[in-house]
Amino acid sequence: MSDLVFGLDTFGDVPEDDSGALVSHAEAIRQVVTEAILADELGVDALTLGEHHRPDYAISTPETVLAGIATRTSRIRLGSGVTVLSSDDPVRVFQRFATLDAISSGRAEVILGRGSFTESFPLFGYDLADYEVLFEEKLELFVQLLDENPVTWTGTVRAALDSADVYPKTDSGRLSTWVGVGGSPQSVLRTARHGLPLMLAIIGGPPGRFTPLIDLYRRATERLGTTAWPVGMHSPGFVADTDDEARQVHYPRYKVLHDRIGALRGWPPLRWADYAAEVEHGSMYVGSPETVARKIARSVRTLGVGRFDMIYTGGSQPMSARLRSVELYGSKVVPMVRDILSETA
Repeated sequence: MSDLVFGLDTFGDVPEDDSGALVSHAEAIRQVVTEAILADELGVDALTLGEHHRPDYAISTPETVLAGIATRTSRIRLGSGVTVLSSDDPVRVFQRFATLDAISSGRAEVILGRGSFTESFPLFGYDLADYEVLFEEKLELFVQLLDENPVTWTGTVRAALDSADVYPKTDSGRLSTWVGVGGSPQSVLRTARHGLPLMLAIIGGPPGRFTPLIDLYRRATERLGTTAWPVGMHSPGFVADTDDEARQVHYPRYKVLHDRIGALRGWPPLRWADYAAEVEHGSMYVGSPETVARKIARSVRTLGVGRFDMIYTGGSQPMSARLRSVELYGSKVVPMVRDILSETA
């Protein structure tokens, strides 16, 4: 498992300052840059930033923030998690991430997805009735763009292209591209058909329930003659010096976020017992470095994934606590997981 990749993931949640007041969106973005610099120094392999268009989150253009981070870091991979391709233009997405790839000397990654929120559709003038066709057609176009040759393409969701050459080109000749999937077998099959790596959003319930989707991906790539890349997963978590401290800092703020979103989606309010059960047995990686490392190692072993990204923000956790979480993840959790997996290999 020496080649196992460890990442951190954030949507740019707006945090609290030391007084308990929420900071501005601008300060929240600067905080993410600070956290990214620390993660790079500690040897974390990858950082992904999600795209959102709602007040809880500060990052609406991940590649812009990542470009700033690229100038302050030297080795960490920089990606989106996810870029909502359905409500964007594939050509412009490719151009922006190819530009990021240049600024970062080849460290850019894009994770394409349909998104778990829909605010971007009315914001940019797209009809939710076209939810499926928008992603299907735009992904097909994006995959053609990855070859970095002139593209001829016709669809129903944007203007046709006739031998269109798109710039800038990347130094490597191919932009690192994943597809983010929440649990749909159809999405897994689509990813396999295009021969792209699969990133699973495992945000609730026992991780093992995703084993059939990983098996489906591998079987489908074999049948289709495409590449079965190592599968990645990302899940929420929070690390503090002790289990009690991690839960006390994380839970009340996570509950506010959960219940705010849940009110729009018909979820019941989050109860402590349900939260604790998710931490103990589900897909929430909250606790001391030892607790989080043991749980990550179990999930990696169960699913056989090649990458684990922890969503280290989930609410308005204070900036100082967030920075400590990043520090503990990079300096303690990741080395512990590697040690545990090497002992059981």
